[in-house]
Amino acid sequence: MTTTAQSTVTEGRKAKPEHLGHVIFITAAAAMGGFLFGYDSSVINGAVEAIRGKFGIGSEALAQVIAAALIGCAVGAAVAGRIADRIGRIRVMQIASVLFTVSAIGSALPFSLWDLALWRVLGGVAIGMASVIGPAYIAEVAPPAYRGRLASFQQAAIVIGIALSQLVNWGVLNLADGEQRGQVAGLEAWQWMLGVMVVPAVLYGMLSFAIPESPRYLISVGRGEQAKQVLAGVEGRDIDLDARVAEIENAMRSERKSTFRDLLGGRGGLLPIVWIGIGLSVFQQLVGINVIFYYSSSLWQSVGIDPSSSFFYSFTTSIINILGTVVAMLFVDRIGRKPLALIGSAGMALSLGLAAWAFSYKTGTGQDISMPDLQGTVALVAAHSFVLFFALSWGVVVWVLLGEMFPNRIRAAALGVAASAQWVANWLITVSFPSLSDWNLSGAYVIYTVFAALSIPFILKWVPETKGKALEEMG
Repeated sequence: MTTTAQSTVTEGRKAKPEHLGHVIFITAAAAMGGFLFGYDSSVINGAVEAIRGKFGIGSEALAQVIAAALIGCAVGAAVAGRIADRIGRIRVMQIASVLFTVSAIGSALPFSLWDLALWRVLGGVAIGMASVIGPAYIAEVAPPAYRGRLASFQQAAIVIGIALSQLVNWGVLNLADGEQRGQVAGLEAWQWMLGVMVVPAVLYGMLSFAIPESPRYLISVGRGEQAKQVLAGVEGRDIDLDARVAEIENAMRSERKSTFRDLLGGRGGLLPIVWIGIGLSVFQQLVGINVIFYYSSSLWQSVGIDPSSSFFYSFTTSIINILGTVVAMLFVDRIGRKPLALIGSAGMALSLGLAAWAFSYKTGTGQDISMPDLQGTVALVAAHSFVLFFALSWGVVVWVLLGEMFPNRIRAAALGVAASAQWVANWLITVSFPSLSDWNLSGAYVIYTVFAALSIPFILKWVPETKGKALEEMG
């Protein structure tokens, strides 16, 4: 990198945007996709038992319906980067908004089980697209000095979406007198739970018209003057805009639109940095975090807790998730990505181990299930502490790293592959949990504990620190 380019990057790091509020608005609007990601992923939690009863299905078929969205997620994540490189980041957000809206309506009014699964897959495509385009867009518009905190808006939006979905579920359940299949204005309660997502889906689409296109995309299609306007608004007018655009152009001149072929090389077929991204994505899911968000109501009922309390505990874990995410947002740029991830891994391993021990005391079958008071309390505390440690570390750090760690020439394609791997791992955990739970609930949590422990040497040996680096410096 030349001395001029280095000074430009340094200025970009130190410069405080004249309109930081505008930058925050842009970031928050883009992160609305993350909100929908969290909402759509978690809202099904309140409908699980109702769907089981409505269609008369067992654990395996139920798991397939719940996990159906994740198939769409993998597809959406795989194609989002390439589509964004062709038609722009904003257009991808708008496509995702339409898919979210259609999915919400279809899921609320299914004709049959396969019909419901189809709408879930369509919503999953939207989630996958949002999971890629949100971090990529935010990383491209955020000033380097603020990028970690702004990138964590994506995870903050996800956890707020999760929490709000549980609050909506609880509210709808109360309107239906505590019955998931109770009638509310001509529809069953679970249908309203799934259909309410229309509101944030439409809002996401509207907000996408109020934010600028990514400066890197604008430069890539020859709209340099527009890129300067965007850079001035997000990085400040005290930087040399011509030099900043030239810096981005120089970085882009040596690259072309990334494809899967660009990711090939090194051992195992892919470049080492791509494998690291895949590893981050897979470990994030194999600790079992989405068991809490997809099945927590059923989980607590399976160890003897009544349905009303199970919905309450689903909501409290969502609040803990938000608090942990706030902690991560405060510290991700101060202490770095790797230290946060290590703290989280150690805390998750301990919490999951305690949960596995507590669940081993579960006794009884069917409606006659119980746990000793001590172990029941430990299970509740361990589940909440697990969510806390995940939220203050891996929940935020992985999305920040995936938006930052790849070289410019492969960023879009590599992010798509890593995100797809995340959805595949998510699918494996989601589809396997009901059967694992029927087999041995404690054993399932032992498996999640092992993966949390294995993530520690993975971070120490392979994960790079990206704190404070400009995207153009990623080699």
